Amino acid sequence: MKRTKVGIIGCGMISDTYFQAAKKFNVIEVVACADIIPERAAKKTELYGVPNMTNEELLAREDIEIVLNLTPPRVHSKIAMDTLNAGKHAYSEKPFGVDAADAAKVMALAKEKGLRVGCAPDTFLGGGQQTARKLIDDGWIGKPLSGTAMVLGRGPEKWPQAPFFYDYGAGPMLDLGPYYITALVNMLGPAESVTAVTTKGFETRTYGAEVADEYKDKYKPFDKYPVNVNTHQTGIIKFKCGAVITMIASFDCYMHGHCPIEIYGTEGSLQVPDPNTFGGPVRVFKPGYESWKEVPLTHGYTENSRSIGAADMANALHSGRPHRANGELANHVLEVMLAFDKSSELGKEVILETTCERPAALPLGLEPGMLPE
Repeated sequence: MKRTKVGIIGCGMISDTYFQAAKKFNVIEVVACADIIPERAAKKTELYGVPNMTNEELLAREDIEIVLNLTPPRVHSKIAMDTLNAGKHAYSEKPFGVDAADAAKVMALAKEKGLRVGCAPDTFLGGGQQTARKLIDDGWIGKPLSGTAMVLGRGPEKWPQAPFFYDYGAGPMLDLGPYYITALVNMLGPAESVTAVTTKGFETRTYGAEVADEYKDKYKPFDKYPVNVNTHQTGIIKFKCGAVITMIASFDCYMHGHCPIEIYGTEGSLQVPDPNTFGGPVRVFKPGYESWKEVPLTHGYTENSRSIGAADMANALHSGRPHRANGELANHVLEVMLAFDKSSELGKEVILETTCERPAALPLGLEPGMLPE
């Protein structure tokens, strides 16, 4: 089997997960890494034996076909454009971008160049999410009518990189929303509109005991830092299939008791596992049941399998089929997320301009490390 050579740009906090998980898939091989902070890339060379270089050197390598963009969200669109202009396929960590116009430019350039773009999250390809998708497709709950998607917590205010999560390009929606909305589109298809109210509970947050290196010139332990994004976003997503989902994404909640995602249909209800994970549990309730019943998972990839989306892209390059974690999906998810603040500012429903195809479900019975051609 031909192994597609991959380069990683961005060697920050998420990169270790990709370096490690990529080893699961026979179709891809990480052959180079780069970071604007050379010491970070050098550390990955020590850990994984992958040569490090500048962004420009990596993009110039003729053997690299796919570039994994693990940079901060604010530069996702720029790195994607650089990648496409270098003649390589671009796969980004979530979100697809932070600005709808820039994301549209990426999509247009990919079409012009005849290249592919893809984007995390790829957790919807895990066993938990694929099982939930199969239950809906097989009619276990009938026609989906409504549901809830709840990502609630206090937020990462004590983390060493805390200010990043409260600045433009992050917040609960752009940081965690991609998992939830991608999972919903996987199960229900594309969305049609968003009606929302967004706010923030605090103007500042307080650092924990450890400060990340990039913030040490500005903050000391237990200093306050500004909250520059809305940290409580609540709204209704209307899907083209007719389902209406109530979603809350919040960093302003100490404790809650909600299931991550529930879908309510004409013949039953479905509890969907945390879409930031690959496993279960998946539970279903139908008339006549005394309570929820846990369903055995129908698909594999229940452990951390990040980069499965890039591996699926590599297989798709060989066969010519569409890849699942594709740019159209990610761009649509981005518009849904940005529509929450937009709807709140306008005080009305926002009709979405983008759409996408519902990604193909994974087949049953895949061996570990393998994906369909």
